[in-house]
Amino acid sequence: MSFWPLSIFAEIAALLALASLVGLVGVLLRQPLLVSFIAAGILAGPAGLGVVGAVEHVELLAELGVALLLFLVGLRLDLQLVRTLGPVALATGLGQVAFTSIVGFVICLGLGLDVVTSLYVSVALTFSSTIIIVKLLSDKREIDALHGRIALGFLIVQDIVVVVAMVALSAIGIGTGEDAGLVALGKVVAGGVLLLGGTALFVRYVADRLLTAMAGSPELLVTFAIGWAVLLAAVADGLGFGKELGGLLAGVSLASSPLRDAIAGRLAGVRDFLLVFFFLALGARLDLSLLGAQVSPALLLSLFVLLGNPLIVVLIMGYMGYRRRTSFLAGLTVAQISEFSLIFAAMGVSLGHIGTDALGLVTLVGLVTITLSTYMILYSQALYPWVERWLAPFERKVPHRENAADTQVRREVFDVLLFGVGRYGLGIAEGLRRHGWSVLGIDFDPEALRRWSRAGFAGLYGDAADPEFLQSLPLHTARWAVLAVPPVSTSPGHANTRAAAVHALRQAGFDGRIVVAAADRSDEEALVAAGADVVLHPFLDAADRAVELITGTMLTEGAPTRRHAAQRAEA
Repeated sequence: MSFWPLSIFAEIAALLALASLVGLVGVLLRQPLLVSFIAAGILAGPAGLGVVGAVEHVELLAELGVALLLFLVGLRLDLQLVRTLGPVALATGLGQVAFTSIVGFVICLGLGLDVVTSLYVSVALTFSSTIIIVKLLSDKREIDALHGRIALGFLIVQDIVVVVAMVALSAIGIGTGEDAGLVALGKVVAGGVLLLGGTALFVRYVADRLLTAMAGSPELLVTFAIGWAVLLAAVADGLGFGKELGGLLAGVSLASSPLRDAIAGRLAGVRDFLLVFFFLALGARLDLSLLGAQVSPALLLSLFVLLGNPLIVVLIMGYMGYRRRTSFLAGLTVAQISEFSLIFAAMGVSLGHIGTDALGLVTLVGLVTITLSTYMILYSQALYPWVERWLAPFERKVPHRENAADTQVRREVFDVLLFGVGRYGLGIAEGLRRHGWSVLGIDFDPEALRRWSRAGFAGLYGDAADPEFLQSLPLHTARWAVLAVPPVSTSPGHANTRAAAVHALRQAGFDGRIVVAAADRSDEEALVAAGADVVLHPFLDAADRAVELITGTMLTEGAPTRRHAAQRAEA
């Protein structure tokens, strides 16, 4: 119960005001907003000001935000890529769960916990937060990168493991025999078939006709999209699969629609607003009174999660033929435990299997790992050079998953190496091709590379900031390198990304001219200092061109334009 006599509306208003204030402090201290919102939740919770009284209302808004987040991810999910990445997602997902649970169990026994408590805590350590990771990767514009898609794949595998674990735990709590567990498992399997079958029928016979009918009314389209995401999330949750999988499935069902970009654009702001309540609720749910004497074991288990979970992902992906950079970036996404870990431990307490001290231990591990892993993911590009040489044993001599199809391309001679093959990069490449220049495109978004290839250009998957990758490019035959990567310098960890890429090109031995797109005028000095020869300002250049076209039209029209100006002056 809240310590303050506030109405539900006033509590929500107070929460938003507190989140804004703590978020502002976080921005001034250059901290991620995600961490600031969790801190605001702790401050508003029972351990702080006690503002959160209407917990169910806050959690309802949080659940809506989760459904919309996964819905928007599903909208951009390429089913062909899912089939391609299925083996690595399954191997890393199950491998990480097995490794963490087994080694974690041994560590817990070594800390003096009993067998049942060790089992609960070790299983709780295997769950990573899909919502937090997807939000971070989306903010960094890496959800479409290869490592982002692989991470999403094994997070879905983890979510399925969560469902199985919850079903098994519920069966133990509800029934007393083997039949109870089998009945629960049978219900989950039947529910999955029903959910997938119903969604497939909707996609086949209803989706296109329905969206076409709604296309003329943007408001109706947005209302339907939210309703569909929440409906499937509710159905999936009722069948025991969780709201996350339902929201994701709702997005996938509309991913082939030509209206998906319009839907995604209109829902992004709503999603961000509702997700604030998720992080507030997560912070408020952390019961700091349970922590007590759990600090030492919690720090040891946190270190295991922060280092061990990424390491096993790197090991599995390296064995499967992925480059160490891709493996490292994907592995960092499992360096924390999930809100489901707290729920799982709480279920154990309610069933009388473990005590509140075990819940306090899991809570503290969650607080430490969520906070630290957020920084690790946000600053992953800066972390990689520090650990690169230590990861060499985990990479095959020929990482065939990423390099095999590129061998022939690397042998060709190109005039221009163009990094970033989105709309801006593609426009530059088409202009260069009209002037007779050959262009090799490089990007870490597989979907963008497919569009690039359909336009008739040669392309490679890679990152301009990866020195090892740059060494494999035809740097000594190219005359120009163009970095057309979208400027995102305002995001944490991205302020020096383009300057680092320019420096990496020079360090790799590229002696041609380098052109780079800047976010604003303040970027130019740092880019030139790093070795750039030409700095582009996409937004300012487009504005200047627009002014040229407008003024040119005015000069052509002559007197009528001046007459209109005179009429406005008289009015």
